[in-house]
Amino acid sequence: MVAYRGRDMTADLLVVGAGPTGLSLALQAHHHGARVRVVERRPEMFRPSRALILHPRTLEVLRPLGVTNALLERADTAPRVNLHLGTHVMDTALTDLALPDTAFPHLSLIRQTDVETVLTRALEGRGVSVERGTELLAAEDQGNHARAFLRSSHGAETIRCSFVVGCDGPDSAVRDCAGIGWRGRPYAEEVVLADLDVGGIPPGAGAQAFAGRQGLLFLFPLGEQATWRLLATRASAGHTVGSVGQPGAVVPEAELHRLLSDAGTNARIERLAWSARVPLRCGIARRFRRGRLFVAGDAAHNYSPATGQGMNAGIQDAVNLGWKLAFAASNSANRPTSGFDADVLLDSYDEERRAAARRRLLLTHTSFWAEASTDRLGSWLRAVAAPWAAPVLPALLGRRRLVAEAVRLISQLRVHYRRSALSVEGTPPLRGAPRPGDRLPDAVVSTGGSSEELHGLLARPGVHLLLQRDALPPADARAADRVTVLRLSNSPGRGLVAVRPDGHVGFRCGAADPAGLAGWLSLIGAAPSPPPVRP
Repeated sequence: MVAYRGRDMTADLLVVGAGPTGLSLALQAHHHGARVRVVERRPEMFRPSRALILHPRTLEVLRPLGVTNALLERADTAPRVNLHLGTHVMDTALTDLALPDTAFPHLSLIRQTDVETVLTRALEGRGVSVERGTELLAAEDQGNHARAFLRSSHGAETIRCSFVVGCDGPDSAVRDCAGIGWRGRPYAEEVVLADLDVGGIPPGAGAQAFAGRQGLLFLFPLGEQATWRLLATRASAGHTVGSVGQPGAVVPEAELHRLLSDAGTNARIERLAWSARVPLRCGIARRFRRGRLFVAGDAAHNYSPATGQGMNAGIQDAVNLGWKLAFAASNSANRPTSGFDADVLLDSYDEERRAAARRRLLLTHTSFWAEASTDRLGSWLRAVAAPWAAPVLPALLGRRRLVAEAVRLISQLRVHYRRSALSVEGTPPLRGAPRPGDRLPDAVVSTGGSSEELHGLLARPGVHLLLQRDALPPADARAADRVTVLRLSNSPGRGLVAVRPDGHVGFRCGAADPAGLAGWLSLIGAAPSPPPVRP
C-alpha cells in the first residue's frame, strides 16, 4: 500500500496537457480543493478542432463546474443534418430528443477550440493559469510523492507533487514515463479535414452528410478559417507524417474536389483555407494508473471519429478522476479519516474507466466500419443498401424513443460502475432507486419549497446525501466538509442515496444504516476527520 504525504508539495496535482481532458481535470480537482498546475507543450492555444460535438452526459458532468452555460452559448443546440443517400435527402433534427431524465436532451455542435477557450477562462477565473510552452521531460513515482522535470523558456524546473496526470494525447510522455503499455492498431482508413468556402449549398443550411462507396463526407458550418469544416473518411494514403490523431500533411485541393465528387455532392470549393490528413488508430492503455502517475483521454484510449467519442470520453475520464485525486491529496495533507485507503479510491479510476473505454472501443470500431470501410460489404452498404432503405428511414427516425435509446448509448448515459469497489449497497437495500454505480438521472424534486431540477441542486462540489421524506438524518455526515444533505419531500420512504461528485450513485440503503454510510464515506475519504489527539 502506498503511503501518502502532502508536505512541501509545490502542487497536489500536475496536469500535463491543456486540451479538453486536462482542463476539465484541473477544474474538477481544483473544485474539490486541490492545488493544481497545468502545463502545455504548445506555446499557442489555437489548433484546428478535431472534435465538433458534445454529448448530453458530458454537459451533465461539466454542469457542477459552472461552465455549461458558457459552452451552450457557443454551441448549436438545435442542429439539423441533411443526410444524402444516393438521390434521397433526409432532413434530420438532433434536438428535443425523448430524454426526460437529462437537462440536455440534444446533441450540441461546438468546436473543440471553443470548449478549450471556455474551460481555460474558467480556470483563470479560479486563479489557475495554463503554463504554455512548458514541456514535461520526465515524471517519476517516488513512493510518497511524484517528481516531474519541466522545461520552458525560463529554463529547467524540478517539481514535487502528489500526482501527475498525462492528458497529453496519443504519444503521451507521462504514459511513457510510467512504463504503461499500449494495446491497439492503426486503421487502414484516415480522416481528411479542411476549412473551406463552398458553393452549391443554400445559405443558412445546416450540416450535410453524404454516404458513398469511399466513405462518409460531412460538411459542418463550423469552420475556423472558412465557413465550412469538411470531414471525410477514405483509405489511408500511407506514409503519414505526424502523430496519430493529430492533423498532418496538407491535402491537395484536387483531392478534396475528388472527395466531393465521389460523395455525389454538387458543392464546389470556392476557397480553401486549410487542410490536413489525420492518421487514426484504435487502442487502449494496459492500465490507467501506475503509482502516482495517471493517464486520461487520448493518452489512455484512442477511437475512430465515429459517434464523436474522443473529446467526450476524455472529459468524462477527467471528471471521474479529478475529485478522487483531490480527496486523496487532502487526506494525505491532513490527518486521514479512519478507514480511508487512498489506493482503493485511486484504483477505482482504472477499474471504472477502463471498463467503459473497452465498451466504447467496440461501439466506435463497429460504427467506423460502417462509415468508412472500403471493403466490398462496407462500400455496398453505403452506396447501394442505404439508398434502397432511405424511404423507410424517416419512419424509423420518427420513432422518438428509438432515436433516444441510440443517443443514450452513444452519449454514455448508460455507463455504470456497478462492479466498482466504490459502489456499495447498504442494509436494507433501497428498491426503486438507481443502483450503486449507476448515473443519477435528473428529475423534478422538492426540498420543502418549490419544485426544482435535481441535477441543478447537485451542481456544487462534494458528495450529496439524498434523504427520502421520512428518512432519519445521518448522525455525523453533516460534520463532513465535503458532504451536503438534502431531504426530498416529494419522495416517500425512509431510504438514502449518496451521490458521488461525478453524478454516480455510490451508496444507497432502504432505511437508516449509519455504519454502512460511515464506512462508505470513509472509503472515499469524505468522512469527518477525527479530532486531533490532545497531549
